Amino acid sequence: MKLMKREEQKKEDTWALEDLYINDDAWKSDGIRLQFAIDEIKEYDGKLQDSAGKLLECLKAYADVNCLLEIYYVYANERYHQDTANSYYQGFAGEAEIKMNLLQAAVSYMVPQILAIPKEKLDEFYKEEPELLEYRLFIENIQRQKEHTLDEKGEAMLAAANEVAKGASNIYSMFNNADVRFADIRDEKGETVSLTQGRFVTFMENQDRRVRKEAFTSLYATYKQNINTVAAMFDANARASAFFAKERIYDSALEAALDDSEIPVEVYHKLIETVHDNLDAMHDYVALRKKLLCVEELHMYDVYVPMVSGVEKKYTFEEAKALVLEGLAPLGEDYLELLREGFANRWIDIYENEGKRTGAYSWGAYGVHPYVLLNFQGTLNHVFTLAHEMGHALHSHYSDANQPYLYAGYKIFVAEVASTCNEALLIHYLLEKTEDEKEKAYLINYFLEQFKGTLFRQTMFAEFEMMTHDMVKEGKALTADVLCDTYRRLNGIYFGPDMVIDEEIAYEWARIPHFYTPFYVYQYATGFAAAIAISSRILKGEEGAVRDYKRFLSGGSSMSPIELLKLCKVDMTKSGPVEEALNVFKEYLNRMKEV
Repeated sequence: MKLMKREEQKKEDTWALEDLYINDDAWKSDGIRLQFAIDEIKEYDGKLQDSAGKLLECLKAYADVNCLLEIYYVYANERYHQDTANSYYQGFAGEAEIKMNLLQAAVSYMVPQILAIPKEKLDEFYKEEPELLEYRLFIENIQRQKEHTLDEKGEAMLAAANEVAKGASNIYSMFNNADVRFADIRDEKGETVSLTQGRFVTFMENQDRRVRKEAFTSLYATYKQNINTVAAMFDANARASAFFAKERIYDSALEAALDDSEIPVEVYHKLIETVHDNLDAMHDYVALRKKLLCVEELHMYDVYVPMVSGVEKKYTFEEAKALVLEGLAPLGEDYLELLREGFANRWIDIYENEGKRTGAYSWGAYGVHPYVLLNFQGTLNHVFTLAHEMGHALHSHYSDANQPYLYAGYKIFVAEVASTCNEALLIHYLLEKTEDEKEKAYLINYFLEQFKGTLFRQTMFAEFEMMTHDMVKEGKALTADVLCDTYRRLNGIYFGPDMVIDEEIAYEWARIPHFYTPFYVYQYATGFAAAIAISSRILKGEEGAVRDYKRFLSGGSSMSPIELLKLCKVDMTKSGPVEEALNVFKEYLNRMKEV
């Protein structure tokens, strides 16, 4: 079965990018407008201390030009992601990247000059121009990072270097989405089928072990052939991260990455430590998987297939939407109405086509509804992906609706909370709905897989990142051999003695795009833990739980992520939420043993 081409997609199955720009010409026109706006904001250079009015004008112009750039950038990249092999829209994405770098360079004076304004003078400015108070949090966040901010010349240099620094990430994206091709495999019927990034997990869930092994071997054989090239990309990206951390006077790239969201480094270390303390539960899970699959040896290509067979269902997209609406009913009618709006008004690009970006995401621009990219395959996992990504989308909607532009964007640390909370609510609904014991076991299996894939696996990714970035800090080269050996050893630690650590798994790090946003993935694990705590409150019917949760969703970046989560009575500075999530995992593991 060959993938359809982009032009073969039905309009109703694609996202309505015309809500951003009516056509490409309108986008091009805004490119000219954007260039003028970038040039104009340079005019405030050296004038921020002159008067409260000048400072206010500059901050307004900064918000306006960034808002315009966001719409411009999102449209270009979402057009590109529809078919990454389309050179026309590759050009759009490249042009948007240039504009972003130009703006960063143009406003590089702002932070140092705001930092140079004495506190007493700022206090006078607030009195003279009360409208400036709307920007006070923005200014205070700049002042908070004073010791990590360079002078104007230094900031301009870093802004200019940023374009070069993104090279490794951009090259990897092109390689992984547009250029890499895998050998065809045979499906369970013996028919030749194309292996793609989007189909890989579906093949890995196949009950036919031969299909799983062929998909596994084909995928990683391709990465092995290119492993030195990918290692060079990874190394370059890690070195860029180390460079910026050093220039900004951070002790490590980890500290630099976490500081923007005011996350103590100890939160990262505590996550890894707490998971390590509970790896016996992960090893028990692996042993149970081996037992239920009735295999003498459990291989890495046996990790995704359901432990319960004969219950696998395929869902149409209409069925998936209905299940998501039913499962998220505890969040109230206002939440459901927004879901229906998104389903009805083409917020979602649903099906895979040739060249389409792999995986799934939610993204959008302030002032326009959010968008969701899917590669829907009709599995239970893809039903949950729909719930997950719409969680992101509605989080963005609530934040945009309740915050001005500069405070609407929420930090990555809380980004996975809303999405995972939706998944937790949906699994609870499905478990309550079914009376069939085999189906219940299948759903418990799915929930265990979420824990394995999110809490354990993402923590393993986080540890891999920490170890490799530490090597760069120590002056070591991240060669293919070093990266593969490190990754293989970690798999052995996390999966335990009942898992055969196949040679191919050593190359898995090469297919993880999130590594090109350093120290991102740990937040899947912390977000999962927070979401389990929040969803538990909601499902218990705790007074104010839904209200508190929507206050969190509406908060954007008006508070630090740690403080936002405290609105929901979740404190991520303590190990409690991670331990609570791990205890839930153990409970469901015991339930699985009994069915």
